Amino acid sequence: MSAICFAGYAAIFNRIDKGGDIIRPGAFGTLGKGQSLPLLWQHNPDQRIGNITYAREDRRGLRVMGNFSTNTRAGREAAAMLDSGIVKGLSFGYRVTRAAGQRPRELVDLDVAEVSLVTHPMQPLAQIHRIL
Repeated sequence: MSAICFAGYAAIFNRIDKGGDIIRPGAFGTLGKGQSLPLLWQHNPDQRIGNITYAREDRRGLRVMGNFSTNTRAGREAAAMLDSGIVKGLSFGYRVTRAAGQRPRELVDLDVAEVSLVTHPMQPLAQIHRIL
């Protein structure tokens, strides 16, 4: 499989996102146990464009590394948009397992299902910052 590798942040801690949520450190504590996540285009499960091969918390947020599959049309198009700077936002699909407060809601435990390359991330600082 031909691939383009990248690194970035799918989530940033302690900042209110566009939906009024704040992700707290420790919310992704169950990630990193050898699990791989799908990389989707705009959260569309029918457009898998690659894989997330590394997802772990650090001091800043949820750091991810992954690859775009260039064997699929969607993967090639997403990689081209990233390369041209048109799209570089990251987001993730999740289920809240524990939260506190109303608005802003504090997300303290999340079950992550996927990571997506998106045009408009809920957290503007969540983005790919390096192509490897």
